[in-house]
Amino acid sequence: MEDNFVTKDNERVKSFFKALDRMLDKIERSLTNSKPTLNGERFLTDKEVYQRLRVSRSTLQEWRYSGQIPYIQIGGKILFRESDIQAMLDKNLKKAFR
Repeated sequence: MEDNFVTKDNERVKSFFKALDRMLDKIERSLTNSKPTLNGERFLTDKEVYQRLRVSRSTLQEWRYSGQIPYIQIGGKILFRESDIQAMLDKNLKKAFR
């Protein structure tokens, strides 16, 4: 009778566990980069906004002070609704012309 035991040294087993490790890494990265929503809305910090828009911190502050971008202030904490950022971008979109 032939013994066909699968061990941890089997190449198929090694390949399977490597694939599981890659999936786990992707899931962990996804969870790290995601933000929970509050009533379906995501909120961003000033740092997240100016990094995403690739503007300086002072530019973002000027947009706040001039009313170009809505924000929420609770104590010293400034938050931006992601939908407000998208609305500002949509409002200022300049379409290509021909």
